[in-house]
Amino acid sequence: MLIKEVVMNHAKFAKTAALRMSALTAEVKNSALLAMAEALEKRQDEILKANAEDVETALQRGTRRNMIDRLTLNPKRIADMAEGLRQTAKLPDPIGALDFEVTRPNGLKIRRVRVPFGVVGIIYEARPNVTVDAAALCLKSGNACVLRGGSEAIRTNKMLTDILIEAETSCGVPEHAIEFIEITDRDAVIAMCRLRKLIDVIIPRGGAGLITRVVEHSTVPVIETGTGVCHIYVDKKADFKIALPVVLTAKISRPSVCNAMETLLIDETIAEEFLPQIASLMIENGVELRGDERCLKILPKMKPATDEDWATEYSDLILSVKIVDGVDEAIYHINRYNTQHSDAIITEDKAAAEKFQTLVDSACVYVNASTRFTDGFEFGFGAEIGISTQKLHARGPMGLEALTTMKYLIEGNGQTR
Repeated sequence: MLIKEVVMNHAKFAKTAALRMSALTAEVKNSALLAMAEALEKRQDEILKANAEDVETALQRGTRRNMIDRLTLNPKRIADMAEGLRQTAKLPDPIGALDFEVTRPNGLKIRRVRVPFGVVGIIYEARPNVTVDAAALCLKSGNACVLRGGSEAIRTNKMLTDILIEAETSCGVPEHAIEFIEITDRDAVIAMCRLRKLIDVIIPRGGAGLITRVVEHSTVPVIETGTGVCHIYVDKKADFKIALPVVLTAKISRPSVCNAMETLLIDETIAEEFLPQIASLMIENGVELRGDERCLKILPKMKPATDEDWATEYSDLILSVKIVDGVDEAIYHINRYNTQHSDAIITEDKAAAEKFQTLVDSACVYVNASTRFTDGFEFGFGAEIGISTQKLHARGPMGLEALTTMKYLIEGNGQTR
């Protein structure tokens, strides 16, 4: 059977399930989510075995270390996925929620309620947690989902979906609510992107190449989850006791993820004092530093930064550093090079903080906190389907509401126009 036909069949099954998903009660969905969490924990050894095989294959292929980190599961990460399922079960059911109601002068009663998209397609790379997050959020929001993960995690993702499907169907969720495409050929991605009448929205999660490929080839509406060229600007009125740990951990806690800091901006007033301190901490933790000309005058051993560095998502222990003349130059630099993901200012100056949050054009803008908090779980969404860097429909971490659309319900008693 051709790749196109296989992918289409998965989407057809999901479309059939979607018609029944929208009518599921909150009780059924929540019981299924709890069953899925329990199943992950009970079958942890099977998951880890499949994952170890994927990791070994990736290592043999010479896969980059940041991809290995995203791919690797351990008991804590499985426990976190299970907790995400339980947190999602605790959230209010968005389906049927009323967000607008009016009675017109002619007597028409108009209500607007939240309804599912129908079938959500998720295309992602070496991130097994996406499989669980996507399944959880699509279930709670009444959507069926078609999942196509990367080849690096094929065994892990297949194991996870088998476990999740078995758990949720035992609770009354329709068969085919989760469809997993095992084809790792990139043609499967293109095939998904052309199924406009079967898939209602596609969400790509991965690097810039994947996202660009999906956007350029898709006839299905796409919610872009962008790459993360995230910045932290240390203002002249920054408290170093806050700035040093925030900046350090924003880079080293998990450099492979999209909310990790990639560029550090330092006010020139404090640069001679702050730069050596943060550089020492970074170097101790294996971070390669790339600085502009003013940085090199303070620390000549830094590697010179190029224009390309300012626009690069390293996803690695590499940090570009620039000294700026103040908050205005910091804002200008960020808006020129960022990916509208997450940016932060460290300052005790309320006026500077307000200006920064107002003028930086990003989905998430922080004051005195790390960009690493841009995450659905951290925002209280239970999990996330991705972090949208576009401005239509959804922006920032996407939880349940981002996977719904609206329907107007109108009642009359014979009105004509």
